[in-house]
Order: sequence, then C-alpha cells, then structure tokens
Amino acid sequence: MTEKTLTRMDLSEAVFREVGLSRNESAELVENILTEMSDALVAGQQVKISSFGTFSVRDKAARVGRNPKTGQEVPINPRRVLTFRPSHLMKDRVADGNKR
Repeated sequence: MTEKTLTRMDLSEAVFREVGLSRNESAELVENILTEMSDALVAGQQVKISSFGTFSVRDKAARVGRNPKTGQEVPINPRRVLTFRPSHLMKDRVADGNKR
C-alpha cells in the first residue's frame, strides 16, 4: 500500500482536469461541498453518497473506562462521534484493489 494521502488540493486538481473549471473555481467547489457535508453532520443529518458510503453522527453515552496500564477507572464523558459506513460497491472496489 502507498503512504499517499488524498488532500483537498488533489480533489480540486481532479475537478480542474475532469470538469474543466478554473483552478480557483475547482478549489471553491470542493470547499463548498465539504462545508455542506460538515454542516449537515453538525446538524445531525446523515450524508449519503451513492456508491461510496454514508457518514453519520452517533451519540455515545457516558461510561466508565479503564486505563489498561494501571487498571484505574476513568469516567468517559458523553460525546458525539462521526461514523462512516462504506457502500457494498466501495467495499468490493477496495477488496479488488488488494488482489493486484
């Protein structure tokens, strides 16, 4: 596997090449899409991208955790966590990539 990370700049460059918008317009488009996704998740909505997956926010209750090194009990506060569930097509595509 490679250590390359896909960045916003990579996404905007792909939009520039594939769609034909200017580099500034491509960067703005990517930024607007990510902002819309973030705003929806903050509002508690799901973000579903067909053939890719679903992002959602889950509320986790307070609980008592344990430090694995010392065994000391530590309270864990309630929090919201972001989850991603990939689509079957994405799972298959990633699995097929491992066969190369």
